[in-house]
Amino acid sequence: MNDITATATRPAIPAHVPPELVFDYPLIVSRKTTENPFDRIIPDVASWPDAFYAPGAVPTGDAAWIFRRAADVRRLFKDTDNFTARGWASFSGLIGDSWYQVPVEYDPPEHGPLRALLNPLLSPGRMIALDSKVRNYARHYISLFKDRGHCEFMSEFAFKFPISVFLELMGLPQEDVEQLLAWEMGLLHEPDVTKIADATRSVRDYLLIKLEESAKNPRDDFISFIATARLEDRALSRDEQVGMAFNFYTGGLDTVSTNIALHFRHLAEHPDHQETLRAHPEQIPLATEELLRAYAAVTTFRICTREVVINGARIVPGDRVALSTTLACRDESKYDNPHEVRLDRGPQHESFAFGPHRCVGMHLARREMHCALEEVLAAIPQFRIEPGATIVSTLGPIIQPETLPLVWDVR
Repeated sequence: MNDITATATRPAIPAHVPPELVFDYPLIVSRKTTENPFDRIIPDVASWPDAFYAPGAVPTGDAAWIFRRAADVRRLFKDTDNFTARGWASFSGLIGDSWYQVPVEYDPPEHGPLRALLNPLLSPGRMIALDSKVRNYARHYISLFKDRGHCEFMSEFAFKFPISVFLELMGLPQEDVEQLLAWEMGLLHEPDVTKIADATRSVRDYLLIKLEESAKNPRDDFISFIATARLEDRALSRDEQVGMAFNFYTGGLDTVSTNIALHFRHLAEHPDHQETLRAHPEQIPLATEELLRAYAAVTTFRICTREVVINGARIVPGDRVALSTTLACRDESKYDNPHEVRLDRGPQHESFAFGPHRCVGMHLARREMHCALEEVLAAIPQFRIEPGATIVSTLGPIIQPETLPLVWDVR
């Protein structure tokens, strides 16, 4: 691997971890690469033991157990008896707060009612009804570069398009795009814990102001819903409101931007697939599912609460466990030739997680990805990566290219 950022000093390995299961895991937040990580790095890791221990796998620098089999990852997503989601992201803990992200850092039975409260907001029907608004944002950003013959796809589309949709749904000002993007980078792609804490504090303060404004003057938007929602017979607590708004922020921005970028990188590097989708746009929904599988980019975490053995790995209370959708979606025991992209493979994958914590925003994410592919392919001729360009990718819990320079012949 072509490392750009050095790895920090690692703590001692606990006594219960066999030395032969300790691996220098490449997908940690302090590392970057100029390779396409899905071409070699991830296939290499997919040949490692089914379970291994990775120092530095958690963004805070802690180690974690990592399971690469889809069946094990699915089991871990569902196992709330031996593992907790409470505090796995640790944003609030960095600033001394007591809130947790809603619903991703809640366990049953508290998780169920909170998730049920949110499901209608992001239902398939409601997302279909938003299609024209989502499509208009995509067309707006495409119009700014389509006649130019080139763009820096990350900054000009992959980031701005999803965040504009997010701001529309939340009822937040579109002029806040650049500030919210800057905080997003600080939260999710910054190895310095102090800077992560600073970004957390800034986002929390911003959301608190917007929640207070919406409580006084509610509108038909998500932030007003959070500010005025009732859970059974009570209002949401301040911590629940902040945690819910914060979860919308982290979930609605970065992961969609990442997925869109990775999908377009694939099409830029595989002109045959690009041509297939141009000739048959009706295949875009199914192709999106395969691109989600092949380029699953997100790892979340759990904390062990009771000793358990999974696939030969002894996990004790306090151990972190990484739930890598990236590795689960490249499991050769589930997927035939998993490193090959087959646009008609089928819709089953782990990219949106599994079980009670299956992504609440997946219907919106799919809508955004479909619109992005449909609108870009309709507006721009065959595109490719700029010749000679070096693309740097971050390798943390969200695998993301920092830039994606595309070029095409102007019609």
